[in-house]
Amino acid sequence: MAEEERRALQEAAEGPAPDAALPAAACGPEAAGGERHISIQRQLSDLEKLAFRAEGDLESANSLNPDNPDAGNKQACPLCPKEKFRACNSHKLRRHLQNLHWKVSVEFEGHRMCICHLPCRPVKPNTAGEQISSKMGAHYHCIICSATITRRTDMLGHVRRHENKGETKSRYIAASAVKAPNETLKETDTDVRVCPNCTVPQKADSYFNPKMKLNRQLVFCTLAALAEERKPLDCLDAFGATGIMGLQWAKHLGSAVQVTINDLSESSVTLIQENCHLNKLKVKVDSKEEGASDGALGEGEETLGDIQVTKMDANVLMHLRSFDFIHLDPFGTSVNYLDSAFRNVRNLGVVSVTSTDTSSLYAKAQHVARRHYGCTVVRTEYYKELAARVVVAAVARAAARCNKGIEVLLAVALEHFVLVAVRVLRGPTSADASARKIQYLIHCQWCEERTFRRGGDMVDANPYKQLPCDCHASMPGKTAMELGPLWSGSLFNTGFLKRMLLESLHHGLDDIQALLKTLIFESECCLQSQFAVPAASGVNRQEENGVTKATAESTAGKRKSNEIITNLAKKQKTDVSTEHPPFYYNIHRHSIKGMNMPKLKKFLCYLSQAGFRVSRTHFDPMGVRTDAPLMQFKSILLKYSTPTYAGGQAEGHVQSAPEDTAANRAETSVSDQAQAGGCRRR
Repeated sequence: MAEEERRALQEAAEGPAPDAALPAAACGPEAAGGERHISIQRQLSDLEKLAFRAEGDLESANSLNPDNPDAGNKQACPLCPKEKFRACNSHKLRRHLQNLHWKVSVEFEGHRMCICHLPCRPVKPNTAGEQISSKMGAHYHCIICSATITRRTDMLGHVRRHENKGETKSRYIAASAVKAPNETLKETDTDVRVCPNCTVPQKADSYFNPKMKLNRQLVFCTLAALAEERKPLDCLDAFGATGIMGLQWAKHLGSAVQVTINDLSESSVTLIQENCHLNKLKVKVDSKEEGASDGALGEGEETLGDIQVTKMDANVLMHLRSFDFIHLDPFGTSVNYLDSAFRNVRNLGVVSVTSTDTSSLYAKAQHVARRHYGCTVVRTEYYKELAARVVVAAVARAAARCNKGIEVLLAVALEHFVLVAVRVLRGPTSADASARKIQYLIHCQWCEERTFRRGGDMVDANPYKQLPCDCHASMPGKTAMELGPLWSGSLFNTGFLKRMLLESLHHGLDDIQALLKTLIFESECCLQSQFAVPAASGVNRQEENGVTKATAESTAGKRKSNEIITNLAKKQKTDVSTEHPPFYYNIHRHSIKGMNMPKLKKFLCYLSQAGFRVSRTHFDPMGVRTDAPLMQFKSILLKYSTPTYAGGQAEGHVQSAPEDTAANRAETSVSDQAQAGGCRRR
């Protein structure tokens, strides 16, 4: 009898047949929408009745009355395997359920999620190699989702996160329930079908993040600007997921690009093929076309292009084929794929890299940054630009290992990602020139002044002398640290950014136009009033990095001859214009205590009138990129600040303090802040 009960309870834990009727005590009121796990009950009596479920005699639960503890046959625990808890009398079973399962349960909306010892999840094998049920197999079943969590504290935090997201309705669907249909989204006139839980990487292979829309538009404009130089281009989206990025390339650029979308997951490849048919695009799988022949397109409908879908490891694919444009967007760091990307990329091609491991790049996990990128980073006021230069340095080292150099086209670091796009220049000369731009940064921990360490193989006896500040002379001990190695060259290409802006205007991408304008101001380090937006004209000669490039439009489907590409590479010269100054200052970080600082726009004009190059930066909304030293920056900030007690006065020059006195007060303020910081550190 006990064995039959054990088998019936095991079937109950796995879930009944679709047409099986369940008792109310086991299902509860949500049985119509899907069966909850048997460990989730409202009352202890409901949990006790599960012991009689195999016989179907719910009335025998009355034998559990404390007045008659010896009545009834021996029963097994419904939440423990037979090896862990043997069948016993009713009063012992009641005490076991109350002490081991009910007291350590997690309450949510009137339900109790009791601890479960059934083999619902794998347990670690013992020394003999056999899997046995032990304490490690105990877990909780979430009433909201299908998660199984081991520790009670983790379960409480898991439920709290559901409450913060507003997911308070019990929607647990058993394995036998009907799978939720895919949802169709639209972005940039491209329809894409996504799986349920597509925004959670742990629950869906085909991950789709709506917050990365800005990143996808930046990559699209980069490819569109490159397509104006030569066409057609062999393009690769190495991590397709839903395929939305490659679909946008093929749908809007047409015959100018030949798109390949790759993913290692079988479900993602299937979803990419469905999205191709949804957007009227042909699919090439193993050199075989699928399109109108498979009935996916209606009669009389024409395809907009073709896409090749592959299922293999990204490193293998990039070793087997050559591409003009490669985009890497793995989940996390991309350093594992850089060597393969530069192995076969064509000359003057573009490699774009999206890194989403912001915890390590933004100095929240410094040991991970040292492990992945081989560099030292700390949390500074310019930490976002520091992250961008770390990624560019990793890209430059990977290209140099393949005897290739790079020319940085753009580097963007926002809240969720770091995007870097570089042009590939073949040859050891270009590789050596790029490698020389990877340098260490000397950072003062007191005033946050910074400078790149001067080149040379000889050891500098006192590297503190390279810093413009005198914190080391006035402070005891070590005041600066060495960060990097980092990319010390320019992060932007002004000519390429202007062409990207034209492409965004042409394709109606309004979301990134303001960002592209900011990048152009930042690359030239000038104010908006000193810059004129280029008009969208039909000229076919554009200037980029001091080099005039002929962009003669050839017939669609025909590549430019090798002679034109060779001549273009020979004309590639070093930028004769002055590069933008590295890093920026945060105006709030260096504000003077007891003073009302001027508005940011006015302060930029004051710096420009003082003879310094100045612009805003996309890295920080309150950041100022300038070639002024920190002491001059603080002196001008103090000069045009007003005392706090005179907040009603108009902003302007402090009449009572001459310019030399203001500089002395700025130095005094720096010293006071340094001493205060020393007290906090002690």
